[in-house]
Amino acid sequence: MSHLRIFAEQDGETVLESHADHAAIASALGAVGVRFERWQASAPIVPGASQDEVIAAYREDIDRLMREEGYKTVDVVSLNPDHPDKAALRQKFLSEHTHSEDEVRFFVAGSGQFTLHLGDRVYDILCEQGDLIGVPDGTRHWFDMSEQPHFVAIRLFNNPAGWVANFTGDPIAERFPRMQPAASAG
Repeated sequence: MSHLRIFAEQDGETVLESHADHAAIASALGAVGVRFERWQASAPIVPGASQDEVIAAYREDIDRLMREEGYKTVDVVSLNPDHPDKAALRQKFLSEHTHSEDEVRFFVAGSGQFTLHLGDRVYDILCEQGDLIGVPDGTRHWFDMSEQPHFVAIRLFNNPAGWVANFTGDPIAERFPRMQPAASAG
């Protein structure tokens, strides 16, 4: 189940607000300029589906976002607990960073945890299958896929070069909860 927890930036243990209802999560995130939506596939997606099949199943929503926000490219990324480089890939995303373009992810399967550092608050969002998150450019954040990653995600980009991080050097991410492996993963 998708979940949002809000903390003060100096305290990663005391939850100030918590939401598990999708509409409440979307409202709280929308108030700080973060897109959070639910998408439904237009056709069934079987495990092992190709990138083209996954994109086709969500083509209407993808095209809508591309029109609204000017995204130029779309792809699909997948990671599972058997990936030989899972620890190095996880580590790459765990430090606070920004991007010069929006970071848009739709979770076709599995889950991931985005943590956003906005002003004096930290927004910790567990994204599950069916969730789309749009993190605006310049937003300080980090991402955790857990020690046992399991997700398939559609990514949309303005920059054809794709994901480029600018690390802040702030150790804030070390003070906040990490994602726990999903019970169904593995």
